[in-house]
Amino acid sequence: METNGLRQRSPTSKNYGSTNGNVVITEAGRAADKRLDQHETFEFGGPWGVAAIITGFPVLMYYLWICLWFYDGKLVYPTSVDDIQPFLLKMWGHIQKDASPNLYAWEVYSGFFFFQLFIAWVLPGFKQEGLPVPSLGYKTLMYNCNALQCWYTTIVVSFVLHWTGVFRLTQIIDNYGHLMTVGMIYGFGVSFITYFHAVATKTTIRMSGNFVYDFFMGAALNPRLGPVDLKMWAEVRIPWVIVFYLAVSGACKQYDTLGYVTPNMLFMCLATGLYINACAKGEECIPQTWDMYHEKWGFMVIFWNFAGVPFSYVYSVVYMASHDPSAYRFSTLGYVVIYTTLLTAYYIWDTSMAQKSHFKMQTQGVLNFRRTFPQLPWHTVENPTFIQTAHGNRLLTSGWWRYSRKPNYVADFTMSFTWGAIIGTATFIPYFYPVFFITVLVHRCSRDFERCAIKYGKDWERYCEVVKYKFIPGIY
Repeated sequence: METNGLRQRSPTSKNYGSTNGNVVITEAGRAADKRLDQHETFEFGGPWGVAAIITGFPVLMYYLWICLWFYDGKLVYPTSVDDIQPFLLKMWGHIQKDASPNLYAWEVYSGFFFFQLFIAWVLPGFKQEGLPVPSLGYKTLMYNCNALQCWYTTIVVSFVLHWTGVFRLTQIIDNYGHLMTVGMIYGFGVSFITYFHAVATKTTIRMSGNFVYDFFMGAALNPRLGPVDLKMWAEVRIPWVIVFYLAVSGACKQYDTLGYVTPNMLFMCLATGLYINACAKGEECIPQTWDMYHEKWGFMVIFWNFAGVPFSYVYSVVYMASHDPSAYRFSTLGYVVIYTTLLTAYYIWDTSMAQKSHFKMQTQGVLNFRRTFPQLPWHTVENPTFIQTAHGNRLLTSGWWRYSRKPNYVADFTMSFTWGAIIGTATFIPYFYPVFFITVLVHRCSRDFERCAIKYGKDWERYCEVVKYKFIPGIY
């Protein structure tokens, strides 16, 4: 059987209920969705666990930055009980002096924040319909996907500011600690505002009744400011743009101090540039993801976008900007290997994400997809195979998705590993990103697979028989 070029792997269950495009939401599917939109269990260790994350992660970010910037990338710690107090006072002294929320950091971070919000509001974009949202009665929301226009506008504006001397990009890396603190303040502040606004407007969903836990997980599902979907805006426009400009700032600093830019720093400019460009050019894929139609917008996501990602994913840049290149220089073969690994992983990540998103669009009757730079071969699977579920949704079983249930995660992790490996063994702190990232991915997969098991029942078991491996084909 074929529907708009889609081929089933197994017979279709009897479907009835409401429809959206080619998607048929059955009564069984409605019941499963209703259950998924109720709070049943605590995640992340419950209230005490999320309280530890809320307080502990900012402390960890400060600690790793201090070790990189002031202690040659070595992990420092008190050697005796008597050293604990002096050690803590020394750490606090570094934060007070070099990570204070000074006026410069407020001006730069706030200017960037509101500039991104403004251009997201006013620039035209590609209109993309999201997936049916169960909590909204299976209504679909429209998204103004103008991240690509905003991205290139940001590049032009920043180039002009740097060239004219109004704002030198070199200053970003020099004020890393100060900017990180302001980013943290924004993360906490926006989280509180969003939480209390959802409570005041009675737009909360899936609440546990515990304030700390609900603050962490979020209270609102689809917060918007005018035409701007805040959740999608924050996912693309803030973290990855900052990450890119930290790498560019590191390159500018090297050029100013050394007279050239190392291949290692150029690698980070390429890696971060590819990532933000992919997020921007493929923004219309984001409304098709779990992040948009199920994940709430709380501290977990907000703080991570405003401070966690931009100031803990590019420790390699921080190290290279403050150390002699001889500490992390590679052989020619080494550079060939790491650049090739990055580009290969990027290709798999980009095309696998596009394949999954385009498949979901096909099920809604969308057959013509947005074309943006760069268009990579195999971004859409022709005549994809799938398993039709009793819920009404379809589970893709072709393209990259026939080899693994999460091929995009494998590629994403591989890229993250290269971000640390680009400085070799000079310091292990930049490997925090891939280590933390694989932990997050494994946990996220367990949440996703558990949700799918509830949502699809025996159809999920059938899917797992067809796509046997969770991550790496033939291994796991």
